[in-house]
Amino acid sequence: MMMPFKRQALVEFDSVESADRCVSCGTREAVCIAEQQAFFNFSTSQRITRPTNADDPTSGNKVLLLSIQNPLYPITTDVLYTVCNPVSNVQRIVIFKRNGIQAMVEYPDLEDAQKAKLALNGADIYAGCCTLKIEYARPNRLNVVRNDNSSWDYTKPFLLHRERGKGRQRQAILGEHPSNGYGTHCPLLPLPANSRYRRNSEEVQDMISYPMLLPKTSSSSSSSSSSFLGHGASSSVAMVGGLHAAKMNCSRIFNLFCLYGNVEKVKFMKSVPGTALVEMGDEYAVDRAVTHLNSIRVFGKKLNVCVSKQQAVIPSQVFELPDGSSSYQDFSLTRNNRFSSAQSSRNIIQPPAVVLHFYNAPPTLSQHQLHKLCTEHNVTAFTKFKVFDAKPSSKTLSGLLEFDSKTEAVEALTILNHHQIRIPSNSTPFTLKLCFSTSSHL
Repeated sequence: MMMPFKRQALVEFDSVESADRCVSCGTREAVCIAEQQAFFNFSTSQRITRPTNADDPTSGNKVLLLSIQNPLYPITTDVLYTVCNPVSNVQRIVIFKRNGIQAMVEYPDLEDAQKAKLALNGADIYAGCCTLKIEYARPNRLNVVRNDNSSWDYTKPFLLHRERGKGRQRQAILGEHPSNGYGTHCPLLPLPANSRYRRNSEEVQDMISYPMLLPKTSSSSSSSSSSFLGHGASSSVAMVGGLHAAKMNCSRIFNLFCLYGNVEKVKFMKSVPGTALVEMGDEYAVDRAVTHLNSIRVFGKKLNVCVSKQQAVIPSQVFELPDGSSSYQDFSLTRNNRFSSAQSSRNIIQPPAVVLHFYNAPPTLSQHQLHKLCTEHNVTAFTKFKVFDAKPSSKTLSGLLEFDSKTEAVEALTILNHHQIRIPSNSTPFTLKLCFSTSSHL
């Protein structure tokens, strides 16, 4: 059984001896899964009891738990209804964002839920992202108190409706939603070859075709519940806990969070040590930051990133941090925000990885100079170095740095991102820029 967002799983063997052989083998020699070393140990659980087999008629629940992995686009009740309802009639949906983005979808009965799980598990809502991982939920009924972007009861269409995300309206980081306003069609979710079944005497096709999603207009926003456009989060402010008191400051938080959207303001909370508020360009940037940065380790501390109830960061109770810097900083005018320029479409949203991509470095920068830079800032040095071939007219250098662990790469990026490097032949310093690479290794 996979544990969403924890990168862990439980495996049940038919005997203790078999489990012991697995643990012993994993201890003696390295076992790699998807180019990542896996570690094996005994669990405190005696058996896996949570039902996850849709083919077993004795297992399951009419409520499904959906974990949306790599959610690059907003996930709302309208999106999930459009995806799940063609399989069988959806009764209720509840979305929550404790660890990443998850949702519960309730069907009329167990048979409909089994069909939906078999049809949609492992499919991408959009090509290459927003992947659905579906399990049976524990509750057998969902309680919905209002119809909005985070919850909806389709058996009670007149339930109190509240428009969310009303407040400050900002220019969208990525412009229109997928396919320029959803284009002329939406992605099709392929069904497994063994998923043919009959419902209402009609056989479901191997490909579920979804209707075109149109952006919500002001005239239809109050009456239409099938439009995609809506704010998946209620705030453009993220709350970050678990920060190292001596090593983290506003600039280093900016260095990390700017990979997922424009950072407007950062403020450490005086009443809650090790906690800061990060105001970003919009709610979607906060969603991406929560998805990719929650639970990562930085300077020996585990970050807790979640959506804040605050709608904006107010510069009140400003104090001095242990390193002498201010507890509040405004980044709204900095040129280091990467989602404002015409080049923002080149940004690739990546989770933390062991390989960093560096660019905008001086053309004369060498591996030795980068090693020296790491030493001067107490950063664990990289183990592999690669420089991209540049055009003769190029005035900067770019390449890749590989570290021994993801934590080392995260800490290096947190400290060295936007570090200014001066060279004698140029009066203007070069701002070294770092981001997580799509390469898994060099």
